[in-house]
Amino acid sequence: MTTKNIHEATLAEVKNLSDTSAEFVIRPLYYGYGNTLGNSLRRVLLSSIKGAAITAFSIEGVTHEFTTVPGVREDAVDIMLNLKNIRFKMHTDAPVELTLEMKGDKQSEKDGDKRVVAGDIKLPAEVEIANPNQLICHIDDPKKTLKMHFVVETGRGYLTIDKSSDDRLHSDMIAIDAVFTPVLRVRYKVENTRAGQDTNLQQLTLIVDTDGTITPQDAFEEAAAILINQYTALAGATRVESAPMPGSTESEKDTGLMLPIEELDLSARTMNALLNNDIKTIRDLVTLSETDLKDLKGFGQKALDEVKEKLTELNI
Repeated sequence: MTTKNIHEATLAEVKNLSDTSAEFVIRPLYYGYGNTLGNSLRRVLLSSIKGAAITAFSIEGVTHEFTTVPGVREDAVDIMLNLKNIRFKMHTDAPVELTLEMKGDKQSEKDGDKRVVAGDIKLPAEVEIANPNQLICHIDDPKKTLKMHFVVETGRGYLTIDKSSDDRLHSDMIAIDAVFTPVLRVRYKVENTRAGQDTNLQQLTLIVDTDGTITPQDAFEEAAAILINQYTALAGATRVESAPMPGSTESEKDTGLMLPIEELDLSARTMNALLNNDIKTIRDLVTLSETDLKDLKGFGQKALDEVKEKLTELNI
């Protein structure tokens, strides 16, 4: 198994802008990683997060979508477009059939047409609607009783109307091209930043807006998990171990250990003894125990005490 060292990205800040919008700040990133991560996360968030949508519907008395609906202001195509905007939250992976029955009333003649909205749909326990005020249609005949049936399914991305038509549960229903993704918009920007003495770093800021059926944080974490699963399948036996973050205490300490042994300002006798035994950096020195040091040629107790004193001064 091959291993390489590289530091991990850090989610430095999460700011909730509203119930359906949040800002995620990732830093520090090596130069170029801002666009690499930002574009990957954005594409997965918009295309691959699990959601639910209506895939087929029927209206009593209507045989196809290219027709008017008696007693209703909108035609079947207009109703279809409104149905595509209803946002569902499903607690099951199985398709669910829903019904709606609404009667026009006498008040509609006086006060206007009766609005039929998503909240009028009868829901089982495993289904929720995030936008119950979403318009479906208007009943303009007070004697009209509108009866509709829907099939709601879970999925990812986009389902074409041809595919939806082929897979529909009931052949007498009208198929809809469904948009499953609960993520409405993703924006990101990349800025330069620094950590300690390292200035060649980037910061990624990602803003995620959802439809309310999933929180932005859950969508963000699901997108990251999808990317991990995809890339892990391609990585084979190669693994990348985490290195200290730039500017962190561990990173600064690791950098200090790579300094040449001359930086300890030891006496010439002790310095020569270390160099003659091929100890050239502070890291080479601290990896040896006291017994190992005493066994070095030309290295005695006095030299050992001097080295311990210098390392103590450096908090090593």
